[in-house]
Amino acid sequence: MQTPHIDKLANNGTLFTNAHVTSAICTPSRISILLSQYERKHGVNFNSGTSVSDTAWKNSYPVIMRNNGYYTGWIGKNHAPIGKGGYNSGLMEKSFDYWYAGHGHLGFYPKDNHDIFNDAIAFTQPEIINEGVDEFLDPNARKLKGALHFLEERPSDKPFMLSINFNLPHGASTSTMKQKDSDDTIYKTLYRDLEIPLHKNYIAKADIKTPKLPENLLHVEDRQTGYNYVDTPPKDLKERYIRELQAMTGIDRLVGNLTAKLKALKLHKNTIIIFTSDHGLFGGQQGLGGKALCYEQTTHVPIIIFNPNTPKKNRGKKSDALVQTIDIAPTMLEMAGIKKPSSFQGKDISNLANGDKKEVRDYVFTENLWSTHFGNPRCESVQNKEWKYIRYYKNNNFSATKEIKYAKELGIPVNEMLYNMHDPGIAVYRDYIDAPLNNEQPVYEELYHLKEDPAELHNLVNKQDHAEVLNTLRAQWKIEITQARGTGKAEVFRYTNDLYPKGKH
Repeated sequence: MQTPHIDKLANNGTLFTNAHVTSAICTPSRISILLSQYERKHGVNFNSGTSVSDTAWKNSYPVIMRNNGYYTGWIGKNHAPIGKGGYNSGLMEKSFDYWYAGHGHLGFYPKDNHDIFNDAIAFTQPEIINEGVDEFLDPNARKLKGALHFLEERPSDKPFMLSINFNLPHGASTSTMKQKDSDDTIYKTLYRDLEIPLHKNYIAKADIKTPKLPENLLHVEDRQTGYNYVDTPPKDLKERYIRELQAMTGIDRLVGNLTAKLKALKLHKNTIIIFTSDHGLFGGQQGLGGKALCYEQTTHVPIIIFNPNTPKKNRGKKSDALVQTIDIAPTMLEMAGIKKPSSFQGKDISNLANGDKKEVRDYVFTENLWSTHFGNPRCESVQNKEWKYIRYYKNNNFSATKEIKYAKELGIPVNEMLYNMHDPGIAVYRDYIDAPLNNEQPVYEELYHLKEDPAELHNLVNKQDHAEVLNTLRAQWKIEITQARGTGKAEVFRYTNDLYPKGKH
């Protein structure tokens, strides 16, 4: 895979090699980045029936930085329902000085889905986002009619904070790639001349003898179509992989254009760049497809911090410190000289990015509360640098496959059956949060020796040799989940189709 500009960013900054999300699914993960909170605290997911309240949003990093004199922008994708009415509230747009984004999935051709991008010259996602980046930074760049401006241009006497958000390489975007004549060569020919192997440890559905997780726990027959990597022939998988590689190289080119633009505008000596992702993805490894689990494949993400003011001797370093994406907001505020609010749960890792060896945590806690008719189980994990412990709870969710069957029989739109969110679901989700804290017992557990088994192939939970490690991590789980939940009620608004019939979830 060709990512020379991201590689350069890492080689000139700090690459965190042991970085994790808190929830391995887009919406809660992105909100966790914005609010520096675990999902168990902020309480918003696709199945939560809630949106982020105005009160909680005031303590997001974009609002805090804007209130402290920063000129702020948001470009690309928003997948966080903010305010009363979620995506239709208008609160997100009003929270920035510059807004050039669409709510929900963008598709590879964003103009097909969001009118705000119609004035762009480009048609493809990375290139349209790049036009927004140029306009935000450069007063001489072409003005985009769709973009929302609080001020006509970025003030030269104010610091700025820009969030650039891709939908790629998510399958919701790569699946819409069409190799149009207007597409850049990257998206038509790159990687197509290579022999693309299947992922290491890939297992096709027909070859699975013992499922990775018990069938009554992970209902794979209800998996969403976009994540059926183990069900499709190798030629279809190769096409998926090629598109993902192409998308990542397109993103990389934008990173290169961004750094070049900063240099051209003489902003490069005082602009910090942070690069990360909202989750990983199984592409058929161990017979799994998709996200929303607590394995390394889904929770382990890149975090790169490039700070041009870091002494050269401390650049190009790798840190294996346990860090999380909830650490990004407090780190940004620390670098900006702004006091973080008490609502933040993440840690400031700016010292680690400057070469300090003192680490901020001994354990990482991750969770999955997206347990729905699509088959995924509820689970939580706690890990240190050597070991990981995962616990799962009973999966009583009704089958999406059956819902699709009866929707077709009765003439009900399938997407309404599958994706509409109703009020009783709020109670179910809230109980998902509270039940483990109220002594709900796991129905299945896993223990992995990450140091020897980074791919998590061998569950050692029943090995007597590791009983002491298991007991230690079980005790630590209680500490971590209690801290993740925090205190007080979730600062959320009701956001269901019962209240907002046209709401998107």
